[in-house]
Amino acid sequence: MRPAATSLLILCLAATGPAFARSTDRSQPMDIDADRTDALLGDDAVSVLEGNVKIRQGSLEVDADRAEVHRRAGDIDRIVLTGAPARLRQVSDAGEAMDARASQVVYTLSSEVMLLTGGVVIEQPRGNLRGETIKYNVDTGRLDGGGDGQRVSLRILPKTAPAN
Repeated sequence: MRPAATSLLILCLAATGPAFARSTDRSQPMDIDADRTDALLGDDAVSVLEGNVKIRQGSLEVDADRAEVHRRAGDIDRIVLTGAPARLRQVSDAGEAMDARASQVVYTLSSEVMLLTGGVVIEQPRGNLRGETIKYNVDTGRLDGGGDGQRVSLRILPKTAPAN
């Protein structure tokens, strides 16, 4: 993989938020594997990783068919992961595992919003959330589902229940 693509992906994925992320993950090395990369060095460019994309950093594990890194004026603006499904797994500082799957994940850094679409499933020890469209605010940890004409489904376990 080209160093430019690796650097861009490291910068953007290291920005994953506090609610899903272990705080020490950002200081860990990141390993990225893909079948192919196509990267541009310009300030306004899209770098693409394709084929069996695997990203590992600390407790963060990302698996996708394709990852796009969009830059605007030299800064990373947006990351788009697609797959059948794209999958993100991470452990929080509290030791709780999060597993999210969707056909597409769009993370916009300026707004700190992650939009998951297409067969979204988010599983955590205290419950799970399913829907076609889920918006996650990285800063606040707020999940907003539905609003797309499709229903959302939640399962919330009691505090004393064993994790699934």
